[in-house]
Amino acid sequence: MLAVLCTALRAAEQEWTLLMKTLLTTLLALATLTLTGCASKTAQTDAHNDPRDLLESVNRKMWTVNFEYLDPYVLRPATVGYMTITPKPVRSGFANMVNNLDEPANALNGILQGKGKSTAISTGRFLVNSTVGVLGFFDVATHLELAQQNEDFSQTLGVWGVGYGPYVMIPGMGPTTVRDTVGRVADNLYFPMTLLNSHLTVGKFVIGALDGREQLMAQEKLLNDSLDPYAFVKDAYFQRQEYKLYDGEPPQQEVDEAALEEFLE
Repeated sequence: MLAVLCTALRAAEQEWTLLMKTLLTTLLALATLTLTGCASKTAQTDAHNDPRDLLESVNRKMWTVNFEYLDPYVLRPATVGYMTITPKPVRSGFANMVNNLDEPANALNGILQGKGKSTAISTGRFLVNSTVGVLGFFDVATHLELAQQNEDFSQTLGVWGVGYGPYVMIPGMGPTTVRDTVGRVADNLYFPMTLLNSHLTVGKFVIGALDGREQLMAQEKLLNDSLDPYAFVKDAYFQRQEYKLYDGEPPQQEVDEAALEEFLE
């Protein structure tokens, strides 16, 4: 198993290097276009007028980079290759190891959000999976009815009343917000992430990206058939963030009855 892990990590590092080279080349090519677009539209109101997406004109350019270039020519082929050479049980094991590294962050954020039960579960998961589960390769804790809690610092900031901030589409990474980006950085400052060297950190990121892309394979047709894939992904992102923030029970949005009646008329 260790030999397979080492091979996968080396392959992951090669994929990461290729991705970074592609990103740098693309960003350099688009830098002038993006800055020019920003300058020419400073005094204009965005046509889509989404208050969550103040940078939409730039974000749509970055979406084009991701959706039309990086994904079909880099990420998707890498994911298909990874799925082809790596058996499903091994891929699941690698994903479990990546998730296990996030358990201390889940536990700490549970404390910061005042969720004692969630903290206890995350702590128990880390201890069980790190020992009995062989460094997290096997998710023994789930079989013991200790479900993963998925508490991150972005959610903590949300509980404290911090807003999302501008929505941003990042090349090679996809949708995020200022709050979510700050949360991701903070969650990598905890044990055991601080103990990982650069190769293991890159391996964690790449395996997480490949696993995430694999999970999206089943949603490709839905995305491709949508009238506006950019808006579809944006709405799905915010729905997912709300779902996580409220532990699967987001508040129901109030219906503007006057607007509804006007629409029906």
